[in-house]
Amino acid sequence: MTDVPDTLHLTVQHPRPGLAIATVAGDMDLHTAETLRRQASDIIEKECPHLVLDLAQVRFCDSAGLSALIGLWHATQALGGALGLADVPDRLMRMLVLTGVDAVLPIHATAAEALTAMTNGLPPAQPYTTRSPRLSR
Repeated sequence: MTDVPDTLHLTVQHPRPGLAIATVAGDMDLHTAETLRRQASDIIEKECPHLVLDLAQVRFCDSAGLSALIGLWHATQALGGALGLADVPDRLMRMLVLTGVDAVLPIHATAAEALTAMTNGLPPAQPYTTRSPRLSR
């Protein structure tokens, strides 16, 4: 029997305040989905409500990985941000299309394309500050 490592790595770049590109490497599955969710949520909540996930180095994704992506999309939306996917492998792209997630999450051919699209939708560069919750009247 072959040992399959349960590893997932995120490498983060900050091209401008409030926006990050996280390169995801490894498998997005039952064993690593929580790691993806936790690490990406930390980026979103503490630094950057606008996040691009570069998925070129993802070898495998199951329903737990897909659920993590949907959860991260909700997390960015809650902070007034956005989540974009870039360089999605064919197998994962088929999953996104079959589940209809491709209709919700912007998908780009490259991280550079995603960065351009997201930057065009952002106000001029300024430091991100935590938003205070709205008070109901």
